[in-house]
Amino acid sequence: MIKTLTLVFTLLFLTIVENHADAQSSDITITDNDLKINQMHWRNIGPFRGGRANAISGVMGDNQTYYAGYTGGGVWKTTNGGRNWDNISDGYFKTSSIGDIAVSHVDPNVVYVGTGEHAVRGVMTTYGDGVYKSVDGGHTWTHMGLTYTRHISDVIIDPRSDDVIYVAAQGAVHGPTEDRGVYKSIDGGKTWNKVLYVDEDTGVSSLVMDPSNPRILYAATWDHRRLPWKIISGGEGSSVYKSVDSGATWTEITHGLPDMMGKIGLSVSPVNPQRVYALVESEKEVSGMYRSDDGGMKWTLMSNDQNITARSWYYMEVFADPQNEEVVYALNAPLMKSIDGGKTFTSMRVIHGDCHDLWINPDNSSNFAMAEDGGATITWSGGDTWSDLNNQPTAQFYRITADEQYPFWVYSGQQDNLSVAIPTRTKTYGILTRHWYNGPGCESAMVAMDDPKNPRILYGGCFNGRISLLDNKTMETKDIMPYPITNLGYEAKDMPYRFNWNAPLINSPHDPSIMYYGGNVVFKTTDGGINWNPISPDLTRNDPEKQGQGGGPFTNEGAGGENYNTIYYIVESPHEQGVIYTGSDCGKVYLTKDEGRNWEDITPSGMPEVMIHSMEVSPHNPGIIYLAGTRFKFNDFNNYSYKSEDYGKTWRKIGDDIQKDDFFKVIREDKVVPGILYAGGERGFYISFDDGKRFDQFQLNFPVVPITDLTIRDNDLAASTAGRSFWVLDDLSPIQQSMGQLSLGAMKLFQPKAYHRELSGPPFYLITEHAYGENPPVGIQIDYFIPEVDERSLKLEIIDANGEVIRSYDGTKEEIVMPMQGGRGNIPAINSEKLPYAEGLNRFVWDFRTQGLLKVKETFVLGADYRGHQVAPGIYKARMTWGDQVSEVNLELKDPIGLEVSDSDWQRQQRLMEMIEEDLNEMHRALNNTIRMNQRIETISDQIDDEPEMEDLDEYGNSLKEKISEWQSRVIELRQKGFQDALNWPAGMNAEFFLLRSNLDTYDPRVANGYQKRFNDLESMWDKHKVKYDQLMDEEVPAFNELYRSKNLPALKVPDHDRKEG
Repeated sequence: MIKTLTLVFTLLFLTIVENHADAQSSDITITDNDLKINQMHWRNIGPFRGGRANAISGVMGDNQTYYAGYTGGGVWKTTNGGRNWDNISDGYFKTSSIGDIAVSHVDPNVVYVGTGEHAVRGVMTTYGDGVYKSVDGGHTWTHMGLTYTRHISDVIIDPRSDDVIYVAAQGAVHGPTEDRGVYKSIDGGKTWNKVLYVDEDTGVSSLVMDPSNPRILYAATWDHRRLPWKIISGGEGSSVYKSVDSGATWTEITHGLPDMMGKIGLSVSPVNPQRVYALVESEKEVSGMYRSDDGGMKWTLMSNDQNITARSWYYMEVFADPQNEEVVYALNAPLMKSIDGGKTFTSMRVIHGDCHDLWINPDNSSNFAMAEDGGATITWSGGDTWSDLNNQPTAQFYRITADEQYPFWVYSGQQDNLSVAIPTRTKTYGILTRHWYNGPGCESAMVAMDDPKNPRILYGGCFNGRISLLDNKTMETKDIMPYPITNLGYEAKDMPYRFNWNAPLINSPHDPSIMYYGGNVVFKTTDGGINWNPISPDLTRNDPEKQGQGGGPFTNEGAGGENYNTIYYIVESPHEQGVIYTGSDCGKVYLTKDEGRNWEDITPSGMPEVMIHSMEVSPHNPGIIYLAGTRFKFNDFNNYSYKSEDYGKTWRKIGDDIQKDDFFKVIREDKVVPGILYAGGERGFYISFDDGKRFDQFQLNFPVVPITDLTIRDNDLAASTAGRSFWVLDDLSPIQQSMGQLSLGAMKLFQPKAYHRELSGPPFYLITEHAYGENPPVGIQIDYFIPEVDERSLKLEIIDANGEVIRSYDGTKEEIVMPMQGGRGNIPAINSEKLPYAEGLNRFVWDFRTQGLLKVKETFVLGADYRGHQVAPGIYKARMTWGDQVSEVNLELKDPIGLEVSDSDWQRQQRLMEMIEEDLNEMHRALNNTIRMNQRIETISDQIDDEPEMEDLDEYGNSLKEKISEWQSRVIELRQKGFQDALNWPAGMNAEFFLLRSNLDTYDPRVANGYQKRFNDLESMWDKHKVKYDQLMDEEVPAFNELYRSKNLPALKVPDHDRKEG
């Protein structure tokens, strides 16, 4: 009996989409203001070179999992021994500076983080907001209070119960506070009691617990204060205390220690808990490593090696080996190790240096993890080898300079590293290590260049007035300091010129051969730094009382970070050459209108002594200038930002409406729309649409991190940060055109900026680096506003100059998301195949391509790229339809950079690719028909098996199937199931067409003669195979059908074989 089987044939038009990011689920919603522009997002472009880490912890019993805390970068976690690090604090922490991390011994999922770095610099230091707790290994966090402790040095979890926690609050670095001391919680951080307190100037620099008896604790107190011009490290409050009753009472234990001390670090030997180490700052002859072998009752100076106490305010961390009581580590610029109980020390190999925290595996002391100025790194060999630092985008950058190339590059000095030059986009899957390079100057460099459009020579500053150049052609460097002198260790008042740690260096916007450099006076050069000439008097307060030693009472700090009364910012008007403004670190603002011959003090009336971080001359009005100043170094966290409309004669204060304890370091005005201001703060990014009358926080996915500078190029906004490298917000068009007013009743397309045609990569990549900066998607970003989501359909059409629709998309309400950098959860994915249909602003990318090709179903075709070809430069149109509402904008596609070809070259390339695609679609339609025909014949053959009266039908079917298969073999190689099968069986004709189209679809449209000849040959071959296909469909299949019907069977459906439809 013949079985009845219904077959449904469906033609599927498929386009391959490659998505390299796996979406992660999260119940955390990123909230923003009411601008509804949250589908815009910032890109972290890198570099992935580690920045200053202050805290690190491993997990007992798991030598692959570690947590690291950065001074601006937040908390990161690795579960594979440092091969990859992921941020786990974004979206939860309100501050990004980390002081210490502790993991529970009872449950490793319980983690406490104390915020606010303990190694407090005069530059690049930001504050914390207390303690955070996770009970799921860092996936989610809860704030547990102690908000105003500001800086936390240690967090200790009782090994018996992770509800019992001790916190060492170092406290505010720039002023007095009662929020210092040792705090204890017995309910998992819900409530806190202060159990040790000295005074409002003295915090706790070190807190350790006896590993054998959790009731015993040791605390080192630190009397300290940072002024803008001096670090005070030491005083009557510095001491060592011990508690034997879980912190209820404390006894001062200083027998054998110096009478007066500065910063102190402590450690208890797990092997012999009676042995306690104290690394003590004091007078030179009594400063060093002390040891007690009776639980702190008396102390002996073991070593006064200056390598373990240099720059005491920045280091003074000590760690006893958990398996050998004679081994102890002292952290300084180098990692110092003693194997004789602290008597002598030798330097160990580390990757970077400036070491701030160490975690030693209690079960294997050859396995330890280091937090240093270059990031977080791990060793399993006792320091012989370390994990990589170039996988952590936590660099601290002082400023940002952008050139005028396409794509534009950005430049800055990275704290405790070298300056960096990095592109904002590349042609690979990401911005890789090989794409960026070290620039001139040093860690604190501002960078200038000889020609912003094509920079060959870069100029970079350094602390204490050093400056150098880098010739990118010869790769030679040259020092061009205005007045060569070391300046290290000098008092500022004795220096010929006073330079800020981050001295300003700029090109004139009118003539890049002119550069200005700021000390306490302004220097000018017109010959690449060969000759520097002062063009101003002292433009600071020049207060000798604030120009003494940079540190005391025991340790001077003469690196240059405490130089005061210096120029901190210079800007020349883009409208008027020679109109120059300066701002100092002591709050003085000056103006010259005649290239420096005369200067006028235009300091805002009533403005206190602030650090002028940046100034901005309006790109629209030469008389308007914005100023961003701070007083955090005076323990004042208010915002001091001002605007003048008359060249600084009068000022009004702006930005008083931002969040508490936040302050702007930079304000930039939009280059297209007057009155739109972008502001970077210590804890947030802000926007104003009314020239500063009101600022709204506009964080998007930007991480909570200090923003040090902003710049606008190509209508993109780029930012430098103190802890999360560089970020770029692509195409400000929707912000400019909406002016924040998106609560409209109508659908709207926003006019995008013009884009250069770029060659997009293939839909797959060989990933050589797993830590890389994010590129923008290739194509034109199209932004559109949807007031609501309802039953109305959404459609986008791309139309060429002839009015032909070359690409169309239907809106989808499906949530299209990808993991975000900078915020917890997901952001809308910019997907070039699915058109987002969501309330508010949507962003979509047209990838320059025409409609995709018809795919041969469930087959492998060597080299197949089913995407349409990329179009030629020109003016296109985007038309969006939502119900009965229609919106249109022009899309300008510019020529590839550096390519000069004729319009006829583009026309020839485009026509040839169109013909190839017509042939491929025709071929694949025929192939799909024949594949379905053979499947149908097989089905019939199975149904009539072993029935004698059907033998002739079975034979005819088998014969027809063989003819179809023979025809298929001339067009496609169905035996290939993967790339390596191409080594066994030559590719089919369609693969040859794909190869030809792929090789033609490049940035250069000129068609080589061989390609035209190859196309002619292939098309001639295809014409012959089309004749055979038509014969099969017009003669063989009808004959089979006739025989089939003669058996009183349902007719075999003949697929539509019109090669132009379907």
